[in-house]
Amino acid sequence: MKTQLNFQDADAFYEQLLDAHQDLSAEQSAMLNARLVLLLANQVGDAKVLKECVEAAKAFPS
Repeated sequence: MKTQLNFQDADAFYEQLLDAHQDLSAEQSAMLNARLVLLLANQVGDAKVLKECVEAAKAFPS
């Protein structure tokens, strides 16, 4: 699992993500996030890495 910043342009991605959620209901926004997680998980593909990512996300302070 990569833990160092690996974005080519983190700010641009964040803006794109915010724009994608604009004007969506809470339910639509949650569905967009779910679809995005599944698409990105498919790009990663490695079950061990995905498990590490899930565990790291759960441990991340709120």
